[in-house]
This record gives sequence, C-alpha cells and structure tokens, in this order.
Amino acid sequence: MSQENKTNEQAEEQEAKLEQEFTAEEFSAEELAGGGDEVAALKTEVGELKDRLLRTMAEMENVRRRAEKDKADASAYAVTNFARDMLNISDNLRRALDTMPEEIPAELKAFVDGVEMTERELLNIFERHGIKKVDPKVGDKFDHQIHQAMFEVPTTEHVPGSVMQVVAAGYVIRDRLLRPAMVGVAKGEVQKVDTEA
Repeated sequence: MSQENKTNEQAEEQEAKLEQEFTAEEFSAEELAGGGDEVAALKTEVGELKDRLLRTMAEMENVRRRAEKDKADASAYAVTNFARDMLNISDNLRRALDTMPEEIPAELKAFVDGVEMTERELLNIFERHGIKKVDPKVGDKFDHQIHQAMFEVPTTEHVPGSVMQVVAAGYVIRDRLLRPAMVGVAKGEVQKVDTEA
C-alpha cells in the first residue's frame, strides 16, 4: 500500500472518530435545556476543527506533490550545466568539419572521418539524455523562444523577420531551452526619407 493511500485512510479514520464521538454522546434533557449555548459552541468548535484538519490534509498533499515534482525536475535537469559546457565541444567539432576543403587529401581522409564519427556519437549521446539540436534553416521565421538574433541585415532577398544566417545551432533539454540558436535576421530595406521637400 502506498504512503498516499495510508495517509488518506488515516485522515478518514480520524474524521470518522471525531464525528462518532460528538454524535454518539448522549445528553440529558436538563443538559440540553440548560446548556444550549454550550452545545452550540461545541458544535461550532467541532466544525472549525474539522475545517482546520481538512485544510491541513490538503496542504500536506500539495507539499507532497510539489516535492515529487521538484525531485523529478532535479533528476531530469541535473546535467544542464554539464550539457551546456559540452555544447562548446560539439560546436568546435562542427567548425573543424566546416573548415575542411572540398578535396581532402588521402592521408587526412581517416582523420576527417574520425572527427565526423565523434560529432555523430556526441549528438547521439545528447539525444539519449534528452538534449535535442535546434538547427534553423535559412528562410525560417524567427522564433524568439528558440532563436537569438545576433544581427539584422537590411535586404530585399529575404522576408523581413526570417532567419538569414545561422551562426550557431541551439539546443533544448527535454522541454527547456539549453541554448538558443544564434541567427542573423533579415530586416526590411531602410526607407529613405526625402528631406528636401
């Protein structure tokens, strides 16, 4: 039996005992006639105590739920700082691959393959631990929740407010942003104002 069920059963038993004690007591006719105010006061006190008991039980249940949620969050996001540090390694591997020439000499082919496999394995490990890459494409609409605008460029080639260049990919850990994707955003052409008119 779980702790929650035991707690609920204990609360119900206590409440039943309280009700039974106050409803099962027999009062003589003289006590009822002369102590009407006293009985009313006792009934009021019982009602207040019952209310306090129920509120305390509800508060305890809320505290238990919050503690469970905090525990789940702590285990799910405990690696956040470590993962954020590991993103730099992923970025450096990608930069190394991006700077490789089109024609790779035969003696460097195995080295390049090793760097590619290392990057692929690192991304697989990220995936296994709930870390996903946010890799916007040129022309995607700028989303302030997962993108960070590094610069704006006036242009007519791209729709204003769209991603024009990706500086660095972003990452999310489960449903939280680990690092926003750093992008350049297209801006509408600057309108020239006629000052001679």
